[in-house]
Amino acid sequence: MSTRRDILIGGACVLGAGVAYALKPRRRVSLMQPGERLALILPRSFQDWTSRDVSDLVAPETPDSLAARLYGETVGRIYTQQSSGAEVMMLMAHGDDQSNELQLHRPEVCYPAFGFTITDSAPIQLRLAKSVSVPSRRLVARSSEQQESIIYWTRLGEYFPVTVAEQRLERLETAMHHYIADGLLARFSVAGQDVSASMQILESFVPKLIADVRTDRRRSLVGTSRAQLLARLDHTIARIITMATVC
Repeated sequence: MSTRRDILIGGACVLGAGVAYALKPRRRVSLMQPGERLALILPRSFQDWTSRDVSDLVAPETPDSLAARLYGETVGRIYTQQSSGAEVMMLMAHGDDQSNELQLHRPEVCYPAFGFTITDSAPIQLRLAKSVSVPSRRLVARSSEQQESIIYWTRLGEYFPVTVAEQRLERLETAMHHYIADGLLARFSVAGQDVSASMQILESFVPKLIADVRTDRRRSLVGTSRAQLLARLDHTIARIITMATVC
């Protein structure tokens, strides 16, 4: 015979299951347009930079790896500046499903798994243009063979978490709003012992790369609001140039 206690416990279990079901995200939201691909969004060359595709950057994926399930597309390139010979390694990865099981891999976690030691890590605001910056993180990773200076950001829907804790909180917030956001990892690095010079290269390279991306495709990289601000700046600059030409 069921007791009052059994009934209460059973009711609590049913209620808990109902709440969990109600809170389970069912709607997917992506800043990438249908059919859009990173490989086509990102310019292969711009100004005096040219690129070649590579597949051996840190944290390569295999067909059955977690990275393969996490990211729908990964683009690895090395950009070379013709005037100086400087090289920037870029890893860009996008995934439609940022859930409990699948979450963006952050470089400060990935690099140590490949034999690197993180010797410096700090959040920064990476300037893309006047009054436009993206929350990012700078790292210095050292192994027995080389040292890399790294700047990267992660985008979770419209959020840009700069720590693991922020990423977890913001993923939870999207879940509470009943949707699963897409995720982007944008990582840029320069190999070399001179950290200051390497960071200067990165801080100059990234804004130029983003500026060369088509206006209507930037939001998948830097979010909607920043893409709109950059578009307005582009429009203002274009007007100034037109007026100067007419005059």
